[in-house]
Amino acid sequence: METVLKKEIVIDKNLCRILALIAFVILTSLGAFVRVPLPFTPVPVTLQTFFVLLSGALLGANLGVATQLTYALLGVSGLSLFTGTASGITYLLGPTGGYIFGFVLSALFVGKFIKYSRNNLFSTFCILCLGDLVILSCGVIWLKFLFGHQLTKLLSIGFIPFIPGDLIKAWLASILYLKLKSRFKEAL
Repeated sequence: METVLKKEIVIDKNLCRILALIAFVILTSLGAFVRVPLPFTPVPVTLQTFFVLLSGALLGANLGVATQLTYALLGVSGLSLFTGTASGITYLLGPTGGYIFGFVLSALFVGKFIKYSRNNLFSTFCILCLGDLVILSCGVIWLKFLFGHQLTKLLSIGFIPFIPGDLIKAWLASILYLKLKSRFKEAL
């Protein structure tokens, strides 16, 4: 009986990767439904960035990017996954399109650099904050393209209002990442 208890369960890594991708697409989609509109900006506060950062950290660069691309492609294809139950290519051409593009780049950045955190909470937090900076920067660049505002206006509608919440999300994602990373490393 003891040998049965010590026997390692064989896990199909490819199946685990597919399930993790699906789970994070669902989580990112659900994060879009946690939405707080701000009266002075066309971009709402959502919980999506929390799951984007975690997808890059826990799944790695390749699978994290695949997750965020899948989310965007499913939304473009007509599934109501975007904020406010929106979908379609026109949504990506709106004010939040740059942020969604930033999701992909952020998952790539975090997935590539999370290994340098060395199980340190503060280092992990810094890397996730930089990943969030990628999202916000892409969003501001897109808002500049759409509206042509001056930098101060762009920062006031597309960057600064999101910093407090994003710091909290990055901190919580850092804690969760450090708790879950060994399990994900085993499965993926």
